[in-house]
Amino acid sequence: SLTDSPVILKILQNWVPRVSPYFDKEHYTYVGHQIVIQESIEHFGAVVWPGALALSQYLESNQEQFNLKDKRVLEIGAGTGLVSIVACILGAYVTATDLPEVLENLSYNISRNTQNMNMHKPEVRKLVWGEDLNEDFPVSTYHYDFLLATDVVYHHTALDPLLATMVYFCKPGTVLLWANKFRFSTDYEFLEKLCNIFNVTILAEFPESDVKLIKATAREN
Repeated sequence: SLTDSPVILKILQNWVPRVSPYFDKEHYTYVGHQIVIQESIEHFGAVVWPGALALSQYLESNQEQFNLKDKRVLEIGAGTGLVSIVACILGAYVTATDLPEVLENLSYNISRNTQNMNMHKPEVRKLVWGEDLNEDFPVSTYHYDFLLATDVVYHHTALDPLLATMVYFCKPGTVLLWANKFRFSTDYEFLEKLCNIFNVTILAEFPESDVKLIKATAREN
């Protein structure tokens, strides 16, 4: 429940000094692997935001609590792909999704950081929140153990479709892990809506970055 006190954490400086001469690449280290992320200036979704760092760090540190090995993981709003890459390194079957205009950079980062490694080959797919979910991800075929989302709530109008997407994929047995900066009243309103639908726990807070990490599961009927 929300009353359990969340663990207070700090986002560690997990990126290493740039060895690349290009300004658009960031180097991170998670689970013993160096990950190189190409960011894009054109798209919001193509920058590594604090929630992605927070969730990547949490998954790395809490592998017993959230064992991703051989689990089916869907990331919505995957952006640069950092979280999906970390989930992949942790042994999951990962599907990373985002808007069509973000997919090229997302695919590039994911393939570059997971090739030639002994892990399940990740998949990158288009997913527009709230659109064509039944056609593209029919319930009969697609069931996920984990639904991951980071920095998906900010000043935008797609909050209802986002909530509908979370509800669609978060079936009994699915764990939603959502990390986000909490700054605006809309952020808290979204959390309130989530609490009305799911069992919600705040797992961790990163006060220096205003990030909360939230776990949500479907209510037993």
